[in-house]
Amino acid sequence: MIPEVNDTILAQLQNLETALAHEARVYNDRIEQVHAANKASALNLIHYLTLRKADLRPLQDKLHYLGLSSLSNSESHTLHQVRSVIQWLNHQPYLGHPDDIDPMTARAIAQRQSMHLFGQRPSNEIPFIMVTLDARMAGDVGLVTQFLEQGMDVARINCAHDDEATWEQLVSTLKQAMAEVGKSCRIYMDLAGPKLRTGIPGKGKDKKRLKIAEGQTLKLVEPEYEAGEKERVVSCSVRGIIAQLKPGQKVLFDDGLISTTVVKVKGNQAHFAIDRVSGTKPHLKVGKGINFPNAQLEIVSLTKEDKQALPYICQEADMVGYSFVRTVDDLKVLQSSLSNLSDTPPHIIIKIETPEAFVNLPELLLQGMTKNTMGVMIARGDLAVEVGFERMSELQEEILWICEAAHVPVIWATQVLETLNKTGIATRSEATDAARSAMAECVMINKGLHTVEVIRFLKDILSRSGGHRTKRRHLFRPLSVAQHFFKERELLEELTASENT
Repeated sequence: MIPEVNDTILAQLQNLETALAHEARVYNDRIEQVHAANKASALNLIHYLTLRKADLRPLQDKLHYLGLSSLSNSESHTLHQVRSVIQWLNHQPYLGHPDDIDPMTARAIAQRQSMHLFGQRPSNEIPFIMVTLDARMAGDVGLVTQFLEQGMDVARINCAHDDEATWEQLVSTLKQAMAEVGKSCRIYMDLAGPKLRTGIPGKGKDKKRLKIAEGQTLKLVEPEYEAGEKERVVSCSVRGIIAQLKPGQKVLFDDGLISTTVVKVKGNQAHFAIDRVSGTKPHLKVGKGINFPNAQLEIVSLTKEDKQALPYICQEADMVGYSFVRTVDDLKVLQSSLSNLSDTPPHIIIKIETPEAFVNLPELLLQGMTKNTMGVMIARGDLAVEVGFERMSELQEEILWICEAAHVPVIWATQVLETLNKTGIATRSEATDAARSAMAECVMINKGLHTVEVIRFLKDILSRSGGHRTKRRHLFRPLSVAQHFFKERELLEELTASENT
């Protein structure tokens, strides 16, 4: 490549280095607010988000042509990688700088954070394995012993189900199994969060289901609504949601199997048209989930029931999963509640399961990093319903990149080898999906009849794919999450300047 082109590439990289340094200064106060152990990670997160604001694909192609790093694996050590390429273009090796993180240091930080959450890694080749326990396993020490022997590193208890007495039985069973096997196992407990569920107060009430068809119009009402026997209405278990809806917004039921659109809202009633009914039985049943994918709702993430569960969680759990967290304020509420209950509270795992949580991920990470250790769960069930199944592959990749930039461990969750767990036979597509989970630090298995086989099968897949996890090349188109992060600040600066004028 001719020298003039080299000079152009060098100038682009130097401008990029200047931009990274500028944004680091702008966000210095935010970086100083995080825990001392996380300041370098917070700085790298800002660097990476700055890198991903612009379209770098033309620059990457030129660097790749020259045989240099195209910055595609720079998530964990962004500034170091940019400086390294600049030095190679200047025909000098880069030996590092005190104010950037090199790849080895970044890896050490990430491994330390994973160890804080999940314990000692049994193998550097594969992620930790989390297994969901349910009520039928309470007292079954033999079964839980098999989980441990096959490779369970973390036991999950979902506080959306059962009660404290059952949770206590499960914890006791786990501790007995650990003593028998001679292996430690971390405990992760999920908060239930706000449960948006259907009720059938009118027609279909006796059978707890309402027959529906595409093109019909129904009403969504508050839980206390008294409906007539023939009135076609559906209630929402959480009060105050309906008044926040607007015409044109989507309302999804039963994991997205039923898609509807709000036609009009009047008081505490919303009229919606049924656009799509999937599945073989066209019924809307009691207790099915409701999702509002493009509505920004004011809803409490930490419910009364969650607060009642926290004392026991602080007593027994190593980690607590925060369901339906959306904003930094949501996270602050849980952090404060845990600090009031314990001097050594469980580490918070932020569950990304709404579009709002995804967009706010950088801010949530910075707030989470005010504590020594945190984690993120890609809760692919509700997230897929909210953003659309076709976007899940893209979003889970972006979550992995951003968390890697912050050196925050990620849990890959929902429907991992689900068919195998239910039937004893895996599908081809879910085996491939399980291999992709090697990109995360921990993989979660849900409850099922064939959990022992699932653990064995998953370990086999992960051991084969784990060695390939860093061999990838990404092209950096602008990342919407990064653009949103900086846009919030720019809008605030414009508003302040206008007021001063």
